[in-house]
Amino acid sequence: MLLHVALALLALAACSESHHASLSLDLDDFGDTVRAGTLASPARIASLNPATTELFFALGAGARLVARTSWDVWPDAARAVSDVGPGLRPNVEAVLARRPDLVVLYASADNREVAQRLRAAGVQVIALRTDKLADFARASRELGRAVGESANAELVVDTVQRTLARVRAATAPLDHPTVFWHVWDSPIYTIGAGSFLDELLTIAGGRNIYADRAEPSPQVSLEDIIKRDPEIVLAGVAGKSAMTTSPLWKGVRAVREGRVFVVDTNLVGRPSVRAGEAAVSIARLLHPGIAL
Repeated sequence: MLLHVALALLALAACSESHHASLSLDLDDFGDTVRAGTLASPARIASLNPATTELFFALGAGARLVARTSWDVWPDAARAVSDVGPGLRPNVEAVLARRPDLVVLYASADNREVAQRLRAAGVQVIALRTDKLADFARASRELGRAVGESANAELVVDTVQRTLARVRAATAPLDHPTVFWHVWDSPIYTIGAGSFLDELLTIAGGRNIYADRAEPSPQVSLEDIIKRDPEIVLAGVAGKSAMTTSPLWKGVRAVREGRVFVVDTNLVGRPSVRAGEAAVSIARLLHPGIAL
């Protein structure tokens, strides 16, 4: 779920960090101007994307959050922030009632009109698309600059990238089993190459049987899954229950032979500050006993 940030701005941002940081003229992922000139570092932030909410806490700016979505429940401190409902097509009146001076949105087409209405009300908006691991790094640097925490942003990005690199190095010499990642039943959705989860799966030492599908979450058929014959199936708790109790899914050899492993959906569900931890958890499912 993001802005392209010039790393050369880091030194300048670091010099002005504190609550007097500024936003330079830039464009967000809707192509809208973020700010011409300068803006005092925002004191009241509405973060309407779980990935950015986690990021603000990691940056040390969690205390400035005045609104979040119903899905933003990590870290535990996020639960104390006012819940204004969904992050897609949010209730603009509910958001404005929290008197934010910055709103961070997921840059979905569903939120285009919302961003325009918030700007018309005089509120600064940054719309970020956080779908891939590279998007997380860009979002971290951009929002770190926006809230005067560029140094912390670099630390967060470096920590995540180091963990991902360590997992990739540990799994590189191992056999990479083929994996089907179950997302939804009726119809069946899985993970395609357009999702950061495909990236995490590769880093963790697996081969996504639907890496040939460019979409983040393609719809697939049970017949095609059986044909592709994955060695391992990853699923949430409900997904595993549905598959292991359905006679239809017995056609998938990995299900029939008990190789359906539960992923922590709260941990792996977004490209965020816990992406490194998510890769570790997936690697341990695919490669029991791996040293990480």
